[in-house]
Amino acid sequence: MLELFIGNKNYSTWSMRPWLVLQHFNISFTEHLIPFDHFAMDSQFKQSILKINPTGKVPALVDDGFLVWDSLAICEYLADKFPEKQLWPKDLKQRARARSMSAEMHSSFMNLRNTCDMNIEADLKEVGARLWQENTQLKNDVKRIEQLWAERPSQNSFLSSDEFCIADAFYAPVVMRFITYGIPISESSQRYMQKILTVSAIQQWIDEAKAEFEFVACEEQYRTQ
Repeated sequence: MLELFIGNKNYSTWSMRPWLVLQHFNISFTEHLIPFDHFAMDSQFKQSILKINPTGKVPALVDDGFLVWDSLAICEYLADKFPEKQLWPKDLKQRARARSMSAEMHSSFMNLRNTCDMNIEADLKEVGARLWQENTQLKNDVKRIEQLWAERPSQNSFLSSDEFCIADAFYAPVVMRFITYGIPISESSQRYMQKILTVSAIQQWIDEAKAEFEFVACEEQYRTQ
């Protein structure tokens, strides 16, 4: 039995990625949500997740006692375990490209991560407008993401083909950030965002994030209540 341990859906980008893959591809799993409070070692969150994952982080996938503790590794494990689901594109070159895009997302875009925390239920467009004016590195991150999105096979496709894949799951939290902060993007990028928002698993995640009604201070660098 697959068990996925995640954090708050409103905030946890890394949790969102493997959850979307499991949900979209109809892979049966049990969800365990461990709410954030703060991230000190004596926090309830840390004490809970450390019982599962020695890194003290989410997400964590447990498969009959076997632990996989990194978002990209989890998705690769699922792709190997369920090859018939075709979590990566079938085409060799598109598959390599999708993996490259996912790896870049996994290791890059630090300014976007640090200045535009995912906060699905918030409207932070005023903050986003100020950041956009002041932060050149943020613009550079967005420019690179838009370049990747513009290179998808067609204006109406997902990142690698007509089918949703792991790469799309990895960029879904970016779509959430762009919406929350009102980041100005091209018409082509807007079409990709609209495509992503048609995915039922993404809509489910958004709905459940908005239904949490939890304010976690350590995740709120722009709001105080």
